[in-house]
Amino acid sequence: MSESQPANPGEERITGIVEKVSFFSESSGFSVLRLGRNGERDAVTVVGYVAAVNLGQHVEAVGCWHNDKTWGLQFKATHILVVPPDTLEGITKYLCSGMVKGIGLRLAKVLVRAYGMEVFTVIEDHPEQLLEIQGIGKKKLKQIVAGWAEQRAVKKIMLFLHSHGVSTSRIARIFRLYGDDAVAMVSANPYRLIVDIPGIGFRIADQIARNIGMAPDSLLRVGAGIGCALQELSFEGHCRVPEPMLLAACRRLLNISEPVLEEALAQELSIGTVVAVDDEGAKSYYLVALFRAERGVAKSIGRIMPGALPWGVLDLATVIPAAEDVSAIKLSESQRSAVALALLSKFTVITGGPGVGKTTIINTILDILETEELKVLLCAPTGRAAKRLSEATGMEAKTIHRLLEYDPHARDFRRGSSYPLEADLVIVDEASMIDVVLMNRLLAAISNRSALIVAGDVDQLPPVGPGFVLADMIHSGALPVVRLTEIFRQAQSSMIIVNAHRINCGELPLPSPRSGTADEGAVELSDFYVVPSGSTEDILRRLLLVVAERIPTRFGMEPLRDIQVLTPMNKGVLGTKALNTLLQQSLNPHAARKIVRFETTYAEGDKVIQMVNNYDKEVFNGDIGRITQVDEDENMLRVEYDGREVLYESGELDEIALAYAITIHKSQGSEYPAVVIPLSMQHFTLLERNLIYTAVTRAKKLVMIIGDPQALAMAIGNKRSSQRLTGLAARISDEMEEKLRQ
Repeated sequence: MSESQPANPGEERITGIVEKVSFFSESSGFSVLRLGRNGERDAVTVVGYVAAVNLGQHVEAVGCWHNDKTWGLQFKATHILVVPPDTLEGITKYLCSGMVKGIGLRLAKVLVRAYGMEVFTVIEDHPEQLLEIQGIGKKKLKQIVAGWAEQRAVKKIMLFLHSHGVSTSRIARIFRLYGDDAVAMVSANPYRLIVDIPGIGFRIADQIARNIGMAPDSLLRVGAGIGCALQELSFEGHCRVPEPMLLAACRRLLNISEPVLEEALAQELSIGTVVAVDDEGAKSYYLVALFRAERGVAKSIGRIMPGALPWGVLDLATVIPAAEDVSAIKLSESQRSAVALALLSKFTVITGGPGVGKTTIINTILDILETEELKVLLCAPTGRAAKRLSEATGMEAKTIHRLLEYDPHARDFRRGSSYPLEADLVIVDEASMIDVVLMNRLLAAISNRSALIVAGDVDQLPPVGPGFVLADMIHSGALPVVRLTEIFRQAQSSMIIVNAHRINCGELPLPSPRSGTADEGAVELSDFYVVPSGSTEDILRRLLLVVAERIPTRFGMEPLRDIQVLTPMNKGVLGTKALNTLLQQSLNPHAARKIVRFETTYAEGDKVIQMVNNYDKEVFNGDIGRITQVDEDENMLRVEYDGREVLYESGELDEIALAYAITIHKSQGSEYPAVVIPLSMQHFTLLERNLIYTAVTRAKKLVMIIGDPQALAMAIGNKRSSQRLTGLAARISDEMEEKLRQ
């Protein structure tokens, strides 16, 4: 053990090698580490904030010992810093920890055997000597030198930010964005990180600001706090924030006097980052981007609605029956009315749950317009939703980002008002998932001559982003809306569809044959089961049993391909992290090659989900694939998405997560043969009707809810605890009234 006295009395300084990362938060940097120290038999637990940490790295911690009532003896660190190791074993682990691109475990051992304690000096000062090592050519040398240079430059920033909880990936982003001026720019205005670096919030930026001496009542700090409060409320879905709600959020966040808050708010209004609107005598506030998005959506609707129909005037009494004859599908009166309304309108909204005929209506419209030689474009917000739309219509459907030709380098769409889409008709499916910002960009790209059909289920979960555009379009009362409620005969035989509509109406699901014993083998098979389970342990036991054994045996489904576990939350015993660990052990226990990253093991054969849009790789948030290859030496892996392989390097693994279990929110726009839903009173803060409804409607062939009957009843009885605050419905209504007056 290498230890010396720190500067502050009462503190100690310890060093050692990271043997285990028990916990690491990418967003805050909070870590729980097991540190092995030379000469000491047992590892110690170190708790604190660190910019980045990997297994095998040598770290130095400054702090004091604390005997926690729950966790026992811990070293609570005020500072944790990754430092170069001072043993051959430590150097080997350091080199292959992912800090230096191009060096894996095998090459690290070769380098240490060749150069011993001087290996860092060789890489730093005499990298050409590495060409003497078998397996290192000019290309590999260039990769190692570049990786070492980047690591050295980033380390300079780490020395400044390491105690502020900024993660490795975000420090790298800071460096890529700000370059060598990173420290100076962050020192001048730490709050710019909130806007410039995804994942850095007010708390981290504020901690940096305090440490460099910025006053708590600085207008720079308070202005950033106002923007952050509005941003936090937008994460809850709100666009329009009433003044009392905003002021209360700012007081909680900033803890400053009222005059300073008022002065800062006036300043933000004057520079245009915040917009105030009068709402029937009361004042509300918007982030400027959300204000412009709402106004843009309303203006685009007002622009698209008027004008001649691209297909002219059709004889509906003739074309609708003709389409029925071609498709051999007899439409109901409600469906004929829906088709007629869409063919008489330039902008139509179609909404309804499963089994009510949305796809039939869209296909009938397409069949009728096929003879008109029109150009039709189909799109949806996610890749999976676009694929489903394509399969349902037999036509190509794209994601909205692809349709608008997103440029990852410019980080913007090529298509817009100055370069609109060339189409007579645009059909948008799964519109409930589209937030106000994306809808604004989509509508801006639709030309005046085009017609638009927006389809979706307004009773599903609202979008992850701010606003609920589909609901606002319907509630505006100014647009042609088709609301489908009739379940058709062929769908009535599906208990999934019947029970989805019951749940949406606030009623409990109908019991299935031998309901509650599906995991023990029901005599008569159904497509919907509720399995009552009291304790969390019982829910876990039954879930593992049905996924690994009962469903595959009785329904002939393959666990990884056909069964998707959907859970309300990420954390907890029934959260995605815990369930993924258990299901991975059960469904993929014998994988030969693995990579461990922040206590998550990625192995060949694992099911994974893409967590963010990556336009360079052409994989998008919600895409699910399988790991086909793991390179333990290079810390890389390959994932297959629908027949296409994508390479991930070590530093990119935070973009994916195990997908044996995913959240219900992540499942939006997707369908799976079988869905298994664990429910517990642990989830009580999230138990809402639209959550369960969304989960149930993701399944094509089988739904199994395993959980506490009280939790299921609570969820179905809770119809949206709070509505999203927006101004869009009123804006659409006002815009259409203005158009009528013109």
